[in-house]
Formats: sequence, structure tokens, C-alpha cells
Amino acid sequence: METTRRSFNRDFLLALAADFKKHGAAAIEKVRKQQPAAYMKICALLVPREMKLEPSGGVKAMTDEQIERGIELIQEILAQREAEANAKVIEGEAEVVPSLLAPGSGGTKMPKA
Repeated sequence: METTRRSFNRDFLLALAADFKKHGAAAIEKVRKQQPAAYMKICALLVPREMKLEPSGGVKAMTDEQIERGIELIQEILAQREAEANAKVIEGEAEVVPSLLAPGSGGTKMPKA
């Protein structure tokens, strides 16, 4: 009986995967548009009911070098924010300045040495 169940499960999942590969995106879009409540229920069912977050050691697990580098990065970020906050925008318009004539273009001749 157990072998039959495993075989059925495998066959079913393979068929489902093949069908999803062929029609999955279109089916999801259709459900989202035509049955938004069902779409949201499916989304909610995919989210774990309970998420346990456990610290992985935090600062205590870091080396002195890692802590120092972290502090440096934070200081750089804070300095950049402060510079951006203190930056001043200068508004103005470009002014057309007549250019000087290039030598030999008919302007004043340079004396020959």
C-alpha cells in the first residue's frame, strides 16, 4: 500500500509540475484577476504560520576586525548622509561668452621675432 501511495504521489507531482510549467503563469494570472480572494488565500497558505528567528551569535560571534569594519561602514554611511543633507544646490543659467579668435584666424597678428 505504501509503495502504491508513493508511486501515486510521485506521478501526481510530476504531472502537476509538467502542467504548471506549461500553464502556470497564465493560470495564476487568471485566478488573480477573476478570483482575488482565492488568490490571496493561496498566497497566505504559502507563508509559514510561525517563523522562529534565532540569533546566530550577533556581535559576540564577530571578530574584532569584523566589528571594526562594521563601525567604519556605519561611519561612512553617516558621513555620506550628513554631506547629502548639507549639500547646497546652486541655481543659475549658462552665459554665452564670446570666444577668443584662434591665432592666424584674421585677428591681431603676433609680431615676428
